[in-house]
Amino acid sequence: MAKTQYWLIKSEPSVYAYSQLEEDGRTGWTGVRNFEARNNLRAMKPGDLCLYYHSGKDKAVVAVAKVLTAAGPDPTAPGENWASVDVGPVAPFKEPVPLATIKKTPALKDFRLLTHSRLSVASVSAEQFKLLLKLGKTALPR
Repeated sequence: MAKTQYWLIKSEPSVYAYSQLEEDGRTGWTGVRNFEARNNLRAMKPGDLCLYYHSGKDKAVVAVAKVLTAAGPDPTAPGENWASVDVGPVAPFKEPVPLATIKKTPALKDFRLLTHSRLSVASVSAEQFKLLLKLGKTALPR
């Protein structure tokens, strides 16, 4: 079995909040129009885990989602070279981890959210993922 990879996906809660993902059960992660983010989508595999970040006014990691499908063409861009995956809910954070906390945490100085803040889909190290779970006082269901 392939080793789990970790990712950060961003959405404004007014556009698609994590609570909506819980309600829907799954969604296509579409509409990404950045080449690096597209390549990250293409690198995702079913079973990979994603930190779900609310951008906009909230600016916090709020949950964990799971990649459900391998990358395919983005249906919102027919005939163009963009990618999408389906994701599903795993668990909301018991306590959201605000951007201010992330910035003040020395172990997260290289976190892609800080070093590439405009990137909507970014890789996350296993250590960073575990630390954010801890900061969010959240354990994943087994």
